[in-house]
Amino acid sequence: MNWIEEGNKYLMHNYARLPLIFERGEGVYLYDTNGKKYLDMMAGIAVNILGYNHPVITKTICEQAKKIIHVSNLFYIKPQIELAKILVENTTGDKVFFCNSGAEANETAIKLIRRFFFSKGQPDRYEIIVFKGGFHGRTIGALSATPNKEYQKGFEPLVEGFRYAQFNNISSVLENINKKTAAIMLEIVQGEGGINVADKKFLQDINQICKEKEILLVIDEVQTGIGRTGKLFSYQHFNLSPDIITTAKGLGGGVPIGAVIAKEDIASSFTPGTHGSTFGGNYLATAVAKEVLNIVNNENFLKKVEENGNYLKDKLKKEFNFPVKGLGLMVGVELPENISAKEIVKKALDEGLLIITAGKNTIRFVPPLIIEKHHIDEALEKLKRIL
Repeated sequence: MNWIEEGNKYLMHNYARLPLIFERGEGVYLYDTNGKKYLDMMAGIAVNILGYNHPVITKTICEQAKKIIHVSNLFYIKPQIELAKILVENTTGDKVFFCNSGAEANETAIKLIRRFFFSKGQPDRYEIIVFKGGFHGRTIGALSATPNKEYQKGFEPLVEGFRYAQFNNISSVLENINKKTAAIMLEIVQGEGGINVADKKFLQDINQICKEKEILLVIDEVQTGIGRTGKLFSYQHFNLSPDIITTAKGLGGGVPIGAVIAKEDIASSFTPGTHGSTFGGNYLATAVAKEVLNIVNNENFLKKVEENGNYLKDKLKKEFNFPVKGLGLMVGVELPENISAKEIVKKALDEGLLIITAGKNTIRFVPPLIIEKHHIDEALEKLKRIL
């Protein structure tokens, strides 16, 4: 049977799928149905941070599946509590809400912001400042918080209450603040926008503005979190104190899970019945995520991510005369207009290399965090042949 033809027949065409079906994975490599080997430098879009068939993750999934996969959040769930404790002890937050994805996490943050000011008797404070080039998800609220007309086209009317500022431009932020401003929400590194890294002073100025004007600071760590940048969360590079942190992608190492971490006074505005998620934080997802964090939240592991990220950037700069940007193992190469990033991605398949685009014309590297220097060398040799 031709599964690609079957897929085109029965699946909605909302993805520009590449003509590949994978059968298995091992470490940082994937193998298609013909047995061809691919070096994975995209990790399911920054999700499979421990690669494929990791013994601890595989064992945890099997053992938990034999016990309980799901009950309901109407009951206490032990691995959920254990996971929440790890997240609270390693962030600026005090309480955690679990969901299933990054978009869900950002939707939750938007609702939590509104509910917080409503509970304070300030329902007119509901506007959130977000940034051009940012990406917060595909659900209607998260999409409204994503200033990209291509993504938003055809889904109007959008949810009101978002103001779009220029990234790395503090004047633009100040121009958008008014009496309705409730929060500022941003990514430290804009992933979909092109691997754009926030300036240190820009972030510190925002941090100070939020404190002075009692505006909530929300950091979207969906792609940057869980060790991706060489810290457990990217905001930790810059000594920030976010009120709300959202994360997902790498948290489950491939198992769907998202989380919102908030300070006590903000989290307390969610009372029974105000918000929920049927599958959020179930036994399977939280048992796996707990093991992922136990591996990643280690000084030596994070140091190696930072070292390998610097190695990747240095080699890219040395080998190619294109702008290189990023933080940790979240790296982008900005190509000139006469070279199509999308075409490079397609040609990379012939070389057995999996990469992905970002922004207008950027190649994005977000490999499994277990990658070694010799894997990076292999990837760049392949890329050199393609270019």
